[in-house]
Amino acid sequence: MTSFERRLPSGATLISKNRTQFRLWAPAHEKVSVEIEGAAPVEMQQLADAWFEAEAPCGAGTRYRYRLGDLAVPDPASRAQADDVHGPSLVVDPRAYRWRNTEWRGRPWEETVLYELHAGLLGGFLGVQRELQRLADLGITAVELMPINDFPGTRNWGYDGVLPFAPDRAYGSPDELKALVDAAHDHGLMIFLDVVYNHFGPDGNYIASYAPEFFRDDVKTPWGPAIDFRRPQVRQFFTENALYWLMEYRFDGLRFDAVHAITEPDWLDEMAAAVRANVEKDRHVHLVLEHDGNVAEHLRRDFDAQWNDDAHHVLHVMLTGETEGYYCDYSERPAERLARVLREGFVYQGEPSAHREGEPRGTPSADLAPTAFVLFLQNHDQIGNRAFGDRLTALAKPDAVEAAVALQLLCPQIPLIFMGEEIGSPTPFQFFTDHHGELADAVREGRRREFASFAAFSDPARRAQIPDPNAAETFDRSRPAPDPEQRNARQDLYRKLIAIRREHIVPKLKDAKAIRAEAIGPAAVIAQWRLSEAVLTLASNLGSKPCAADRAAGQLIFETRGGADALKAGQLAPFTTLAFLE
Repeated sequence: MTSFERRLPSGATLISKNRTQFRLWAPAHEKVSVEIEGAAPVEMQQLADAWFEAEAPCGAGTRYRYRLGDLAVPDPASRAQADDVHGPSLVVDPRAYRWRNTEWRGRPWEETVLYELHAGLLGGFLGVQRELQRLADLGITAVELMPINDFPGTRNWGYDGVLPFAPDRAYGSPDELKALVDAAHDHGLMIFLDVVYNHFGPDGNYIASYAPEFFRDDVKTPWGPAIDFRRPQVRQFFTENALYWLMEYRFDGLRFDAVHAITEPDWLDEMAAAVRANVEKDRHVHLVLEHDGNVAEHLRRDFDAQWNDDAHHVLHVMLTGETEGYYCDYSERPAERLARVLREGFVYQGEPSAHREGEPRGTPSADLAPTAFVLFLQNHDQIGNRAFGDRLTALAKPDAVEAAVALQLLCPQIPLIFMGEEIGSPTPFQFFTDHHGELADAVREGRRREFASFAAFSDPARRAQIPDPNAAETFDRSRPAPDPEQRNARQDLYRKLIAIRREHIVPKLKDAKAIRAEAIGPAAVIAQWRLSEAVLTLASNLGSKPCAADRAAGQLIFETRGGADALKAGQLAPFTTLAFLE
């Protein structure tokens, strides 16, 4: 087999070279036709449960839209768009691409070192391909693409997508995306995709006009009406989307954005079970959640891991001293909170959150393996949702950041690196869109209003300096660029640490379990894990003052600038991480 196709229950399905089947769920209409450019409209037959179906004599490359009264709309299951989200959809032949790596089966989860990137900032799918060799040489094992499904315009984080099955043409064609996945596998790299199932973007989503039942009228999200996952048609639509990316495009994993905004959480487990039942049994396919509620139950079923926001937040407080917004929940005794992260996964496991006005947050997580948590110092949200998109390079001392990097990469939790971290990029990563007219004004002003409660932006004149998301220069300045003074040293550090992880830690991660973790200073922790046939000890001081520390047993596998000599004298030096294996 050199080509792959996931037969979808909706959309345009090529059933022979010059014949295509079209299917649409449109409960608000009794008459639907498919308009094919260069041909007469084809009336669709109404089936049970508000489904419409038709066949037409057309093949790959055909432009089409659905006609519903006065409205012509793109296909919600479009595999590709001819122009942008408002224009016609394209019939695609999924089997046109001939795969080279048909025997690729992925890599075990324990081997994962994730690298999150934005395809548009690197020049689209072809530009990402050019980065693969460098990332493989660095020791990265998995590339994670921010969302690439079709969004309005040519610049977007991807979270304003409205056509979940269509790669955005600003990045490349479906076959160019498949070529990127194939090339990643050439380099021994897994490739993950970030998918958004909690909302649609504000421009180009026509579903409500012909299927209002797709959305709830009684629940709102920060991005608009909640998607109604009580309905089987909706559940099927998104389950099929997950299977489509994994089976037709051969992605090795999916990251599910903000699933706390999905009103029916049982669908998550239903979808994950469908993935496990449908994907080839000998493939390593990984499912990763982002869940602001710290709900651990899904991780005991078919999901591999969850982004550990708690770990980021407490590390950020320790590195920068910032305590506004949700960082206030981590301002007291941060070293103790970091120790809990290393020992049990989440900081908040049901305790009240001051940021949430005393509401409890989280569920117990101490029984889970360390590899059930993805650990990061930065990601697209935690940089881009700052007013000016500041990276840690602008907020923290380089020595402190390097000590934190060592803790992150040698900890048994799964590390994620955000594009540019490994070269010490000083450039910001800012929030960008490509909206126009009244929507552009609303996005720009809404963005600035978000920061009104922060002391630094209480002055309207200061808020007015927050970059306009729709300006092309906001996108352009967000490209990562190396720091001339740090690039080589920072890359060497990442390469060295990932190599140590690969040699000494990864082979023993399968049954990893925390033994202890405790604070030994205001910004210092010591933690131990039992690995298979070994004990890993990490001692880390992210503060500017030394603290008392006992000598550690075992082989020293990493030290930060003479930290071992200081430990022999009973001190853990400032900005130091040490790792021992016994």
